[in-house]
Amino acid sequence: MVLPLIGKFGLGAWSISGTITRDGKPVSWGEVDDDESIRAIHRALELGVTFFDTADAYGTGRSERVLGRAFAGRREQVVIATKFGHIYDETRRTLAGTDTSPDYIRRACEASLRRLDTDYIDLYQLHCGTDSDAESLVIRDVLEELVEAGKIRAYGWSTDDVAQAELFSGGVSAEAGPGDDLRDADPNCGETCLHE
Repeated sequence: MVLPLIGKFGLGAWSISGTITRDGKPVSWGEVDDDESIRAIHRALELGVTFFDTADAYGTGRSERVLGRAFAGRREQVVIATKFGHIYDETRRTLAGTDTSPDYIRRACEASLRRLDTDYIDLYQLHCGTDSDAESLVIRDVLEELVEAGKIRAYGWSTDDVAQAELFSGGVSAEAGPGDDLRDADPNCGETCLHE
């Protein structure tokens, strides 16, 4: 499987998620129109954007659903990064803590695949921190299993804990993931990510 060429710009899909809360407080961009969001995604594709970042917690699944609709018939043209680790109540549209247990990761991955209407996720990222090296290594092992099963292509860490991210990056599929493919496709990608 070959990744589409990724340019300097990507589209973050938190803003298309609609209203959600955490501890009774809004943690989103407010109400949105899904059809307008899809038009914006299609326009981004027309302008050459191929990298789209989302999370299962964005809109308690809504952002992934909108992307799934927008990419119908175009899946091979895009690189999708999504995240896991936050738990939520989809009916009440509220975030409700975190879970990084192996069973939860597997369930979260399957749910994201359904919402995104795809057979694979290009980059699957931990969206919350961990309490220990041991927990990080268990998560990494589960993600390696998901790579072997063809459900994800690579995985990463989406928090600011450098030490844990380095530990996480020791996995086979983290080392040979989209970052390496991106650098092969565009040697300036690393510089762009660091400086822009």
